[in-house]
Amino acid sequence: MTTRSATTLARAALARTAHADAWEQHGLLRATAGGEAAELPGVRVMTSGLPYAQWNNGDVTDPAGADVDALRAWYAARRVPWGVRVPAGAPWPHGRLLFRKRLMLLEAADLVPAVPVPGLTVRAARPADLDAVAHVDAVAFDADPATEAAWVRPMLEAERATVALAELDGRPVATASVLRTDGRAGPAAYLAGVAVLPEARRRGVAAAVSGWLLSRAVAAGARIAHLHPDTEAAARVYARLGFVEVDGLDVYVDLA
Repeated sequence: MTTRSATTLARAALARTAHADAWEQHGLLRATAGGEAAELPGVRVMTSGLPYAQWNNGDVTDPAGADVDALRAWYAARRVPWGVRVPAGAPWPHGRLLFRKRLMLLEAADLVPAVPVPGLTVRAARPADLDAVAHVDAVAFDADPATEAAWVRPMLEAERATVALAELDGRPVATASVLRTDGRAGPAAYLAGVAVLPEARRRGVAAAVSGWLLSRAVAAGARIAHLHPDTEAAARVYARLGFVEVDGLDVYVDLA
């Protein structure tokens, strides 16, 4: 094994561990609404308490040693749809492969400042901004505003989370969030939910909002940041901020 390949594998493992740390925190910060997190043999599990599979997941840390029966029983007791994330390419004969989730990793020292966008202001959203944040999310992701609000609400009140709201000429046009963790991967920042209204796209808004959040997270002590780009265009935006793509995760569903 070359030094380069060893480094590449280590970075991918770090990104996957940080990703599991973040989802554990997503479960814990929703404890009053049924959220939980736990560790079973070979898998770290969490639930948001919401009835949507994308927000109830297990992160498989040992595919060969995972106790799938215990995994099924844990989620059955919580009566939510769920799935698991497995290191990309690892053998996993359970359920149905849904898609491969890409991962990107950033070392804090490699963060590249985003180019300022004329007229754009970015600030931390407050609980009173829930409707505005949910509206931007719903339009950008073609989703239901009430569903988005249920996911975002706890983050607006959590010490570990920052939800950004970006405005052009006083009108909300973009949002994103960072969840700070200090788990097995060390101090880290999980950038997610980067949403921009169609009329504000291709102007550098996504990069500006992301850069604002990442700069704050690094100043607060994060040594790495991580995310999962949904499209090639998004991956290019994050690469300009200093992110590097690493091996991702295979998402499986229908394991019950």
